[in-house]
Amino acid sequence: MAANSSIDPIDIGSLRTLVLVYDLQSFSAAAKRLDVNQSTISYAIERLRGVLRDPLFVRQGNGVSATERCAALVAWARDMIGEMEGLAVPAEFDPAIAQGSVTISCNYHERQTLIPHFCARLRASAPLVRLVLLDAAGHGNVHLKQNQCDIVLGPVGIVGESFYRRHILTDHYVCVMDPDNPLARGRVALSAYAKAQHVFVTHSGEWQPLYLDVLKSRDIALEPAVTLPNHDSLERIIAGTRLVATIPYHLARTMGGGLHVAALPFRVPISIDMYWSARTAKSGLHKWSRGLLAEVAKGYA
Repeated sequence: MAANSSIDPIDIGSLRTLVLVYDLQSFSAAAKRLDVNQSTISYAIERLRGVLRDPLFVRQGNGVSATERCAALVAWARDMIGEMEGLAVPAEFDPAIAQGSVTISCNYHERQTLIPHFCARLRASAPLVRLVLLDAAGHGNVHLKQNQCDIVLGPVGIVGESFYRRHILTDHYVCVMDPDNPLARGRVALSAYAKAQHVFVTHSGEWQPLYLDVLKSRDIALEPAVTLPNHDSLERIIAGTRLVATIPYHLARTMGGGLHVAALPFRVPISIDMYWSARTAKSGLHKWSRGLLAEVAKGYA
């Protein structure tokens, strides 16, 4: 008869709980996310503490902080859980009869450009599949690592052995302004651009546009006249003013022609990439969805 192993209490459910507490830095938040009593979370962690002979988490303010050994275990567990979930998902997929959901974390740029076309084709080919959108706002990597989404779409960088990347589109910045703005009368010079009244879009303070680093390298620092949390009111705010906003070209094309679009006196590419994890890497539904997104993006090349 085989001897009992000291690691027998470590099951995938316990590891999921460990990763969730680590991500949320809170036992109570993990219990709320899983819709269980906090005692259930505490019991799972206590079992792991006994097996691993490590406190794993220590109290810090209103939350908990992971020990060094816990952090190493979470990194391993995250990869292992993703691989196991990927193996458990059937690979075959027929979009016409498929059910399930696809959750995409992205920003206003992608929701205005790629997502409408993607949604239309998804509904036509896979009418029973649900589409859920999350506002990335600088947190797309967190959404993916905490399994809150299936795909992250945008100019982000997510690294790790259990994460995959596919480049689908390269956009670039342009500036938009009211047609009566003096800058709309010809090619925009760098000196005139630097002196303009600028609108900054910060994605609720979680994102710094890529073009600012290019200007900084040229010793040009812009001072915003207006700062917005997102792009949704940009066209109405600029209309009738001398304001200028620097935004992605494909986003500018969706604004209905009310603003003048001008080339910048410098070029900054924007890499729109698609990220997913080992959890959905072999899923028929999600492989098909990723392929559909890539097809839609080809229309913007």
